[in-house]
Amino acid sequence: MLATATAAPATGAPAGPAPAAGSAAKTDPDASAPYRVTHLKTQADVDAVARTGAAIDHVEHGELTITATPAEVSAIQRLGLRTVAMSTPEAGTLAFPGADADYHDHAETLAAVDAIVAAHPSRASRQVIGKSHEGRDIVALKISDNVGSDENEPEVLFTANQHAREHLTVEQALYVADQLTGRYGVDPRITALVDSREFWIVPMINPDGVEYDIATGAYRGWRKNRQPNPGSSAVGTDLNRNWGYKWACCGGSSKYPSSETYRGASAFSAPETKALRDFVLGRRVGGVQQIKTAIDFHSYSELVLWPFGYTHSAVVPGMTADQNAMFKAIGQQMAATNGYTAEQASALYVTDGAIDDWLWGDQGIVTYTFELFPSDPAVGFYPPASVIPAETARNREAVLILSEYADCPYRAIGKESVYCVVPDDFSMSASPSTATVTAGGSVSTTVTTTITSGSAQPVTLSASGLPAGATASFSPPSISSGGTSTMTITTSPGTGPASYAATVTGTGGSAVRATTFGLIVNGRTGCSAGSDTDLPIPELTSAQSPVTISTCPGNAGSASSVEVHIVHGYVGDLVVTLVAPDGTEYRLHDRVGGSADNIDQTFPVDLSSEVANGTWQLKVHDAAFGDSGHLDRWTLSL
Repeated sequence: MLATATAAPATGAPAGPAPAAGSAAKTDPDASAPYRVTHLKTQADVDAVARTGAAIDHVEHGELTITATPAEVSAIQRLGLRTVAMSTPEAGTLAFPGADADYHDHAETLAAVDAIVAAHPSRASRQVIGKSHEGRDIVALKISDNVGSDENEPEVLFTANQHAREHLTVEQALYVADQLTGRYGVDPRITALVDSREFWIVPMINPDGVEYDIATGAYRGWRKNRQPNPGSSAVGTDLNRNWGYKWACCGGSSKYPSSETYRGASAFSAPETKALRDFVLGRRVGGVQQIKTAIDFHSYSELVLWPFGYTHSAVVPGMTADQNAMFKAIGQQMAATNGYTAEQASALYVTDGAIDDWLWGDQGIVTYTFELFPSDPAVGFYPPASVIPAETARNREAVLILSEYADCPYRAIGKESVYCVVPDDFSMSASPSTATVTAGGSVSTTVTTTITSGSAQPVTLSASGLPAGATASFSPPSISSGGTSTMTITTSPGTGPASYAATVTGTGGSAVRATTFGLIVNGRTGCSAGSDTDLPIPELTSAQSPVTISTCPGNAGSASSVEVHIVHGYVGDLVVTLVAPDGTEYRLHDRVGGSADNIDQTFPVDLSSEVANGTWQLKVHDAAFGDSGHLDRWTLSL
C-alpha cells in the first residue's frame, strides 16, 4: 500500500507537483506525483487527507508521504495542511534495472512457479484463476502433501502485488512457496503444516501494472491496474479499493479516475479483483469457506494490520470483542517475530473496499495485511534487490505462526473450547490392505479405527463386496473408535480365481466410514510358495530370494499374485521384479512412492504364459544411496 524518496526543501508557498518519470506522465496534467504532507495534528487530519483520494504511502511522526493528483493536492492545501513536492523514482535500465535484476517480472514469476511445480509434482500444482485486463495469466500455486486431492484440511491463502510498484511482495510470496516445498521433509514444522493444510499462493495479482511500472527504463511509481476508465483519459483502478465489502462507504477511496485510490466504477469492476474473488468463493465446500487464514502482502512501512479498515472502531457489526481480541493477539505474536508494528488497519487511515475487510467481513477468513520493508520513505517502494533474501526470510516465523492457527485461530485467546468445537469423527484402515488366499482358505487383516476429531464413539464393523460363498467375521465385532479388530475372510472351495475389492464399513454413533481390502483368490491347491527368510538389500545392488513350486500342474494362472513385505525407508529407490523359471521378468514395483516407508502389498500379475513348476525368484534392486532395508517375506500364488 505504501511510498517514495526524499523531500525537496520546503518553501513558504505550496509546492506544485513534480513531473513523473516517463514521457507519458510528462504530458498528463492529471498525473499523480509524490508529496510530503506536514503540520498534521490529529488522526482526523490523516483521515481528511485520505478522503481527498490521495494515496497515503507512509505515516510517521505527524507527516504523511502521499501520491496525489494536482486536484488532490489543492484539496489537501484547503485543509490548512502543507504539501511539499518530492523527487520522482530513479531511472533504471529496461525492465528491472540491472542492480534489481533479481526481482521477478510477470514471465519470470510464472517460470518460478512452474519450476516449483516441476521440482515437487506431488506437493505443488498451479492453476490459472483469471486474466488481467490486458490478458495476462493470474496464477495460484497450491501446496499440500496430496496436492491432487481436495482434502478436508484448513486452507491458507497468501496474495501479493495488488499494487504494481510493490515488487518486494512478489518475492515474499515466492519465498513462502520455496519454504513450503523445499523444506518439506527436512524441517519437521513445515512438514507437519504441509501434511495438515492446503496452501494457496497468488504471487502477482496485478501483472499489467507490474509490466507498465518497469517497461520504460524508469520506475514509474505505478500503483493501479491498467484498465481504461470510460469518459476519462486516466487509466487504472486501485485494486485494493475495489473489493465489495463496504465499497465506497466511508471516505477511504476516491471516485475520481485520476486518483491513485480510484475505487472503480463498481465493486469488483476490475478483472483482477473479480478473478481473485471468484477463486476465494470457489473454495467454499457445502457452503463452508475452506480458507481459514490469509495474508495480503504490500509494501512498505513494516506493519502487521488487521480488519477493519473502514472504521476506527474495534468492535462493530461483524467484529465481536472476542474476534478483535483474537486478531490483536495473533497480530502481536507475528509482529514480535519480524519487528513490525501491529495495529488495526484504520489506525493508519480509513480505507474502504480493501481485500482484508472483504475476506473477513464477507467470508470470515482471519486475514492480515503485511506492509513489508522498508520503514524509511527515503527507500520507499524500490528497495535494492540485495535486501530480498533477508527481508523475505524476516517474515518466515510470522507466516508459520498464522498457518498453525488455521485450524482454530481462537486458540490465541484460549477460547478454542468455545469457538472450535469439532464433531466426533474417525477414519479406518486395514493392514495388510491386500492378501492372497487359496479357494476354500481363510485370510486375516487388522482393521484399525483412528479418531480424527472430537471424542471416541462406538463402531460396529461389517464387510461387503466379498466373493460368492465367502464370509467375514470380526473379533471383536464392535469396538470404540481408536481401537482395532481382526477381520477374517473365509472363502468357498468353489471360488474362482479373481481379485475382489471388499469394503469394510464402520458404523459409528455420528459417522459412517469405510476402507477397502483387496482379496486375491488363486483358486488352485499346491500352487503357492513363500519365503520368510530375511534378505538384506544392499544399496546399488540386486538381491534375489527363491521359492520352488513343484506340485502345480500346467501353466500358472492369469490371476496370479505376489505378496511382498519389504522393510525400507525410501521405497522410491526400489525396483521389485518377479523372475520366472525360464528367466522372463515381470516388473512389480518401479521406483514409485517416493519417501514412503516399506512395501506391504500384493501385486496381481498375469503368468498364464509361464509353466507353473520350477524355481521363481523375487529380485529387489536398490537403485540409490541413502537408505537401506531388507526383504522380510514374500509369497507367490499361481
